[in-house]
Amino acid sequence: QVQLVESGGGSVQSGGSLRLSCAASGYTLSGNRAGWFRQAPGQEREGVASLGAFGAVTYTDSVKGRFTVSRDNAKNTLYLQMTGLKPEDTAIYYCATGAVRPTLVSLRPDDYSRWGQGTQVTVSS
Repeated sequence: QVQLVESGGGSVQSGGSLRLSCAASGYTLSGNRAGWFRQAPGQEREGVASLGAFGAVTYTDSVKGRFTVSRDNAKNTLYLQMTGLKPEDTAIYYCATGAVRPTLVSLRPDDYSRWGQGTQVTVSS
């Protein structure tokens, strides 16, 4: 059974940092595209970061220079290091993976087929 389990969310003040983790089981993250998405209340799900199978990365403009996506193949875990957090970063964060054209990065939810349950990130001003 494939599972993606996020952890590391929480509440921080503006300017703070968090590291989100996404542990995969029943599924190998390496060799597939992996991404982080977020969804704030009343808003559509937004692609935050994407990591291709061969290491290509992309970020949405609002997080460039502040967030870093990485993967530990030995631990089969995806990470999102978030620094300089702002109140507008408040959302539920989801990890996801996609196997179609895995070397390509994408911030489109439709390019991902497996999703975690999400972890809440709240940034106060």
